[in-house]
Amino acid sequence: MESELPKQYLPLAGRTVIEHTLDRISHTPHLAGIVVAIAASDSYWPQLKFNYPIPIFCVIGGAERVNSVLAGLNHLTKYATPDEWILVHDAARPCVRITDLENLILQLATHPIGGLLAIPVTDTVKRTDTHGTVIETLSRRNLWRALTPQMFRFAKLHSALTATITNGIIPTDESVAMEMAGYQPLIVPGHADNIKITHAQDLSLAELLIRAQKLE
Repeated sequence: MESELPKQYLPLAGRTVIEHTLDRISHTPHLAGIVVAIAASDSYWPQLKFNYPIPIFCVIGGAERVNSVLAGLNHLTKYATPDEWILVHDAARPCVRITDLENLILQLATHPIGGLLAIPVTDTVKRTDTHGTVIETLSRRNLWRALTPQMFRFAKLHSALTATITNGIIPTDESVAMEMAGYQPLIVPGHADNIKITHAQDLSLAELLIRAQKLE
């Protein structure tokens, strides 16, 4: 990100990235609360002031995404029933649409496992060797780019993530852990403007998207 400041605390359209994200999540119907996983050395989180319609809890995360998500789930053991829904979202995705969040919840409400927001792959996809030489062109038919939130039943997700850690596997998202546990998550189409802020130039794009969304 070309910044010493963690990306979730970078300024974006008059607020920090994470404030935009939390604002959208907290105003999504049907959600009872939010758990935020932060680093043990995080000195920025305590400086933020929130006034959201649902409670926000804070836990210490881990070295990898799976450790942080599992820390959040461990905190929820005192609140969530085994079949209750859990949504996992990246703090660095501040442009997620509330309508996409609502649609995800609606589409998965009666699903036994859960699923995730995703968008179809529209670019031509190439596979290369370690030197960057193209080996083959992959068919993009039925290929999707995974987004967040990803939504799963509490007990199943907790068990799946615990199993990956036990087996020394680091899943790149919650769906991978669920797939490894033998489940088949459902894809729910989302919007391409649900970008993840990864590079410095993504901030400018996120600001343009937020402004454009307000005009819709």
